[in-house]
Amino acid sequence: MTAPSLDQIDRTILHELQEDGRMTNVDLARKAGLTAPPCLRRVRALEEAGVIESYHARLNAAALGYGITVFALVSLRSQAEEDLRHFESHVAALPEVRECHMLNGEIDFILKIVAHDLQAFQQFLTSQLTTAPNVASVKTSLTIRTSKDIAGVPVDGI
Repeated sequence: MTAPSLDQIDRTILHELQEDGRMTNVDLARKAGLTAPPCLRRVRALEEAGVIESYHARLNAAALGYGITVFALVSLRSQAEEDLRHFESHVAALPEVRECHMLNGEIDFILKIVAHDLQAFQQFLTSQLTTAPNVASVKTSLTIRTSKDIAGVPVDGI
């Protein structure tokens, strides 16, 4: 995907929406130095260009009973494209898997997994992950503390 040409106003809009996706168009327009109608046109154009992918609420995992976060390093027996896609489809259907990234190198995938507790994670690991077709090995690390967890990406020029 080629990055669209963004001016300073577009970058301000993106930065502000990434900080607070619920702000009103009037507030966003004020922060961007625009009136509401042209601000809304710019937001729609950014959505249509695929720069803004979605809007969502960020939930507190612990408040919902998900007490642990685990990173799993998964190696597959085969890296044939069909096998990679099959694994990706498998983990896409697992709600506990919050992120899945294919890696370059010795490990094929890294997964971010949430669970209510260690027992629930152990059950998930042995019944859903290690038993998945083509999985050769899984190495896991339990998160002790999170010192930074920022959604989104930096907006250059802000």
